[in-house]
Amino acid sequence: MITPKRTIGLLALLACLAMPAAARAELEFVPGSATVTALNPNGTIDTQAGSHPDSFTVFFDLKTGENGHTIGGEMRDVIVELPPGFIGNPQAMPRCSRRQFEGPTPHCPGSSQVGVLRANVVGLGQAINPVYNLTPPPGVAVQFGFSVFNWSPFQNFSALTEKGYRVGVAAPNLPLEISSVSETIWGTPSDKSHDPERVCADLEAQGSVTGCSAESQRPPFLTMPASCGETKTTIKVASKQEPDHYVEEVVPLRDAAGAPTPISGCDAVPFAPQISSQPTTKLAESPSGLDFELQLANQGLLGQGANAETEPRKAIVALPEGTTVNPSFAEGASVCTQAQYESEQLDTKAGQGCPEASKLGSIHVLTPLLEEPVEGSLYLAAPYENPFGTLAALYMLGRAPERGVFVKQAGRIDLDPNTGQITSTFEGLPPVPFSSFKLHFREGARAPLATPAACGEYQTVARFTPFSAKDDSEAVETTGSFQIERGPDGGACPSGGLPPFKPGLIAGSINPIAGRFTPFNVRLFRTDAEQEINRFSIKLPPGIVGKLAGVPFCPEAGIAQAIARTGPHGGQEEIKAPSCPAASEIGHSLAGSGVGSALAHVPGKLYLAGPYHGSAISLVAITAAKAGPFDLGTVVIRNAFRIDPETGEVFLDATGSDPIPHIIRGVPVHLRDIRAYTDRPNFVLNPSSCKRTSTASTLLGSGLDFSSEADDRPVTISTPFQVADCAALPFKPRLALKLNGGTRRGDYPALKAVLNMNGIGEAGIRRTQVTLPRSEFIANAHFNTICTRVVFKQGLHPGEKCPTGSIYGKATAETPLLSEPLTGPVFLRSSEHQLPDVVASLHNGEIDVVLVGRVDSVKGRLRNTFEATPDAPVKRVVVSLMGGKKGLFENSTDLCANTHKAIASFTGHNGKQWDFNPVVKATGCKGKAEKQRRKG
Repeated sequence: MITPKRTIGLLALLACLAMPAAARAELEFVPGSATVTALNPNGTIDTQAGSHPDSFTVFFDLKTGENGHTIGGEMRDVIVELPPGFIGNPQAMPRCSRRQFEGPTPHCPGSSQVGVLRANVVGLGQAINPVYNLTPPPGVAVQFGFSVFNWSPFQNFSALTEKGYRVGVAAPNLPLEISSVSETIWGTPSDKSHDPERVCADLEAQGSVTGCSAESQRPPFLTMPASCGETKTTIKVASKQEPDHYVEEVVPLRDAAGAPTPISGCDAVPFAPQISSQPTTKLAESPSGLDFELQLANQGLLGQGANAETEPRKAIVALPEGTTVNPSFAEGASVCTQAQYESEQLDTKAGQGCPEASKLGSIHVLTPLLEEPVEGSLYLAAPYENPFGTLAALYMLGRAPERGVFVKQAGRIDLDPNTGQITSTFEGLPPVPFSSFKLHFREGARAPLATPAACGEYQTVARFTPFSAKDDSEAVETTGSFQIERGPDGGACPSGGLPPFKPGLIAGSINPIAGRFTPFNVRLFRTDAEQEINRFSIKLPPGIVGKLAGVPFCPEAGIAQAIARTGPHGGQEEIKAPSCPAASEIGHSLAGSGVGSALAHVPGKLYLAGPYHGSAISLVAITAAKAGPFDLGTVVIRNAFRIDPETGEVFLDATGSDPIPHIIRGVPVHLRDIRAYTDRPNFVLNPSSCKRTSTASTLLGSGLDFSSEADDRPVTISTPFQVADCAALPFKPRLALKLNGGTRRGDYPALKAVLNMNGIGEAGIRRTQVTLPRSEFIANAHFNTICTRVVFKQGLHPGEKCPTGSIYGKATAETPLLSEPLTGPVFLRSSEHQLPDVVASLHNGEIDVVLVGRVDSVKGRLRNTFEATPDAPVKRVVVSLMGGKKGLFENSTDLCANTHKAIASFTGHNGKQWDFNPVVKATGCKGKAEKQRRKG
């Protein structure tokens, strides 16, 4: 037996049947004995779409044997499925109460009669009886009743949603044996033309005559479908011997000759939808709900026009560009799965089907067919696992429990990938008259929508395809407008439409002790009233360095894999199996997106990576863009690290970095809060200087057009930075100087300087000054080639383009921060001073360091001064300068004749001073020095 899933306040008609017991056989219709007709008042066939027929008749009979009994056994149940769109208005006529109807003979008022039933009962003959509109019991939308030989059956109406919202009329448990039946329902029961067949049983009980008239003229009861084409009525019969098996006959609407007659005249069916669409706030770029209403006049349905107005079978509603999904909504949101949605029934309790946490809003429908409104909820469908396979979809569930009404509808949501514009599409809508459909999206801090960023008027555009249309080309377009009147904070709208841009920056070490390892955090943020952040750069405080030794780069293949994870489950894939190895992870991130006071926060990971946009080292931020139930794939932003070779200051360079995505899979990011936590153990090292410095950032605002860089607005902000306890750091460099080669006067020895320090835990060298003994003076004649400062800066590495002749030595520096030592040539480079500078250009494939030494003389002694060196721990530095024909020094005396000492002065970044006089050793003086000592 078919049990309708949904009931709705519509009407149709049915013949109630019965048949006597017989030998086991299948029930069968006599060929051509089932007919369905709709007549005009003049007796012609009514085929006009949306019209109100004078009458509608369903007839069929069953095979009988020689004994007059129906073949196949007794009928038990009958179901008649009427054509989609064929409706009746139960509010168009009075009802007969249950007290008036029940008993051997109904005593219903004549005004409640809706038609006549003629049944041939085996053994009893033909019965002609009035059909009454009864007061339905709770849970039933419409109920008809009639009396056949003192038996009073009921006809219950329901909507078969799996049949396209067709009306089904069921008469169960029939006790009489009926061989044929014809039921006629009047199109306008109150019309006087039906008075000859009207029975006023209530007046008969009082002794009055049978003939009577309706109390007053009322609207039409029946309305023909608005869709043109062939209509079909399905009649199903089940026997008592096999109650679960139905014999089915599909019957088209027929003319007087019995030929199928299609519905026509759809162009004469009125359709004039009107909409209104208002966000729940008039503030720009703010969280918002939405109040949407669709209204239909329904004048024809109520008898004020020849044809009834049709309803939309398809609705496409596009919210204005700028009204987008609010990312804040995702945090804490739940979804309704397709299985949960399909399990929803009329009597499903709250939370048993779709979870309450997935509720987005409410619906409220008024229909002239019911006294009660149809009310229900709007639920968020599970992303990608919905009937449309889309990121976003909606489920609407509406109920009128007293009338057993239950409507459910799924809607597709499309998000424009370039603008984020929201378009919803509902297809297969029920052909049910309604006067008002209201939809309300919830408001609040985590409302599902975000209003446009600029003030002004915005229009919602809706396209409705009526049931009377052949296809979507005949859709009717209508609009509804609203105003955004104030800025996001309630203030005035920005002049010229360009929002201000005053972002904030917070940065610093968690452990602010000089020379110690510490996590270092950076936070950038803005308000809703400001422009969105397009790109940014960060300059870390001087002396903040990272220990790269032991940290492998994330492979390029891993980065490519993360970038490729853009599918429906890409974010989850990244969470389960990170694309970069854990060994290359140096920290994590947290991005806060959305509008209003509540944001959705999405965590990510920070990895060290190799060359990018001209930099040898880069930072890769990989974020699984999964917030609540939404998975937008994986977002990869790669930032080029640039390190000032002379100061050692570290930059994240905006010009060599990826832009921040503005929109992902149609969801605008509305990025408000960026947090980076560099918290790998023993990775970030504090400076050894307690000087007050700062962290600085230059951010680019999006201007009016986020997709264009032409109107990006740069803003530089900074935040103070300072560490403490610098005096606790030791500082005691050790320097050894050695001359190799000729020791006699006029020789040109090579010079080797070796500096040793403790590395991490000791203050870095800020300034170095070494004054050579009088035994050495500059060999000006050997200044053959000097590199210019302009040429020195050219190339991938400093000094790379300098002529080979300008190289006069080499240098090596070892630091615990790097796995490999820094090495490189020592140049003579042009200077603003009298003598050229001695410049070492060091690199190891990852880092470039330039040490600039200014050469001068004081009191007849050569002096070399490194005024500023990076604040970084050093283990060993070796500088070797050539001798001989390219020697920069000439002996002024015999080196072995005496002991010669230099003057060394070191200043630490912590302010400590260390001065001493290292002996300048000469390799060729070992025997001579001993002889001179004995002689002395």
